[in-house]
Amino acid sequence: MNTWANIKTIAKRELGAYFSSPLAFVFIVIFLLLCGFFTFMVGGFFERGEASLTRSFFDWHPWFYLFLVPAVGMRLWAEERRVGTLELLLTMPITTWQAIVGKFLASWLFLGLALVLTFPIVMTVNYLGSPDNGVILSGYIGSWLMAGAYLAVSCITSAMTRTQVVSFIVSVVVCLFLILAGFPPVVRFLEGWASPWLVDVVTSFSVITHFEGFQKGVLDSRDVVFFLSLIGFSLFSTSVILRGHRAG
Repeated sequence: MNTWANIKTIAKRELGAYFSSPLAFVFIVIFLLLCGFFTFMVGGFFERGEASLTRSFFDWHPWFYLFLVPAVGMRLWAEERRVGTLELLLTMPITTWQAIVGKFLASWLFLGLALVLTFPIVMTVNYLGSPDNGVILSGYIGSWLMAGAYLAVSCITSAMTRTQVVSFIVSVVVCLFLILAGFPPVVRFLEGWASPWLVDVVTSFSVITHFEGFQKGVLDSRDVVFFLSLIGFSLFSTSVILRGHRAG
């Protein structure tokens, strides 16, 4: 019980830090504007003539998150190190894992809030047609899991440095690899010279490959396990880095 109380305390502290600065509001506004613009203007929602968000809406999420999620996650630990509060946090009567999980959950919930606020798009497509809302819900679940995976990667880079800009750049590069590993032009390029098993190995690390099932309304346990495993591995790596700081 004390464990969850500590996690809840850290999460509330982190959420308060987001909304006490313009960062949260700027992120939400930018995310909603991008979603609306790319869905209706660039994604060709009206030109497609179908009541679906698979291509016009969800296809853009891996690219939105590429820059927006690292912007949210870059401060998680880098800011603590910069202002000198990391040592204070780690000397409190909480474990390193409780601090990591609390901070991660707060940021993941914040990303979930931003995602929920796109509900006017869902209302619009339901007003204009009769979409399969089960497929839309599946897409939202996959999008939130993917955002969590990006965020967990950002946790690693933020713990590695006290400079937020460095954390942002490194996490963007890592997340870009996770996208390009399954990006169709890259896959076609690999198929031209690499063996099939190597192509399968590379694409298995792609968030796009595992997100496609959610977009189609398929909740495949393998895709869920991929995102949760990536989150778990990244948070474990973060704990190793932070324990190194504590030992030092």
